[in-house]
Amino acid sequence: MSESSELSPTSRRRDVIIVGGGIAGLVAARRLLIDGHAVILCEATDRLGGALLGHRVGGIDLDAGAESFSTRGGVVVNLATELGLAEDIVNPNTYPGWIQPLDGAPFALPGMSLNGIPGSPVASDVIAVIGGRAAARAFLGDALLPGTVGSRASNLADLVRIRMGTAVLDRLVTPVVRGSRSISPADLGGDDMSPGLRAAMIREGSLARAVRVNQIGAARNAEAAGIRGGLFRLVAGLVADLERFGADIRLETVVSDVTASSVRTTGGTLHGTVVLAAPGLRPGGSPASTPLVLATLVLDAPELDSAPRGTGVLVTRGTPGVQARSLAHRTAKWPWLAERASGRHVVRLSYDESIDELGGERALAEIARQDAAALFGIDLPPASVVDFAGIEWKRVGRAVAESGTKSGPTIIGEEASGTGVTATVAHALTEVSSLFADDSH
Repeated sequence: MSESSELSPTSRRRDVIIVGGGIAGLVAARRLLIDGHAVILCEATDRLGGALLGHRVGGIDLDAGAESFSTRGGVVVNLATELGLAEDIVNPNTYPGWIQPLDGAPFALPGMSLNGIPGSPVASDVIAVIGGRAAARAFLGDALLPGTVGSRASNLADLVRIRMGTAVLDRLVTPVVRGSRSISPADLGGDDMSPGLRAAMIREGSLARAVRVNQIGAARNAEAAGIRGGLFRLVAGLVADLERFGADIRLETVVSDVTASSVRTTGGTLHGTVVLAAPGLRPGGSPASTPLVLATLVLDAPELDSAPRGTGVLVTRGTPGVQARSLAHRTAKWPWLAERASGRHVVRLSYDESIDELGGERALAEIARQDAAALFGIDLPPASVVDFAGIEWKRVGRAVAESGTKSGPTIIGEEASGTGVTATVAHALTEVSSLFADDSH
């Protein structure tokens, strides 16, 4: 443990109630305990960790939820280091991602691109996807228009269409955005996936040059990493610290009637400063949730040894014969996992429907096998499936949280921070670190 993992004296010890034992709640509890406060952590289920869950498939321990994090700002790297996992931080292989278009074979995503927007519209890998005529239109339209044209577009789809044309939008941007965010570019603001893109376009005079500038920054600031053995290992380290620091952890404790200074639980009313890290309890109501189903296949398929689709495929909505929105070839992505799989392959497919809507778990297993075969372009007979597991998550949209006001509790978690482990951890630490900033010392 680092020095920052030791309890620190505080001039005013406060009682804090944290509702929700996902990664945000665990990180917040740990920080508050280190700062010398007393913490009660209430979790409605019988386990901690939320989406950082591990499961065993085909005899291999795997992440059932998030499997990687952005190294931006060093937030998660620092946390993992404090938990004794520094030597187990690993980077993925850098194979290119692929796209499955509505028709035809999958293709590798152009190397110089950002969320599907090409940094060089007439590059050979772009022409191979959209054709020479569309590539010329994208290049000339973007190069000849002043950088201000399209800067006021209300969404990413309009921005790309104005600057580079429909082919770039339909063949590149839409499948990337839909596959990674499960949303249409028409429903995203121009800066939602790439902060500062509009400003860079105005400054640089073209969208392509803005992409090149942003991509360089993204590569430098948002490199992906994981934990050897699974990202879920963070949970065990966090829970061990909470127990060591004396947190009062209450599992299977359902909370209702949340205010800034009290919560009602199945065991009675608790009083203290409340930090809400559980979706669905936000005062005034939380955003609607949507299903995300992850179907994991462990395969005996030597044809996949060459990683024919790199680290995975993003699927264009409506592609005939494929129901998945994306496929991740996890043993191609993570060298440590390839070692543990001993020649087998681990593949994970994502679906926007619930398991019931897909016909149940048995039907999901067959759908996943057929989708994997179609996306890889190989034969995957039932006998090639060593094991299968399906798990369903609920995605909660981001809400505007009136965090830290007198009228409500401090709100952390994905609905306040946005998606991603790094965003969630960073937001939780920022919120609880400033929780008692006005206390006199």
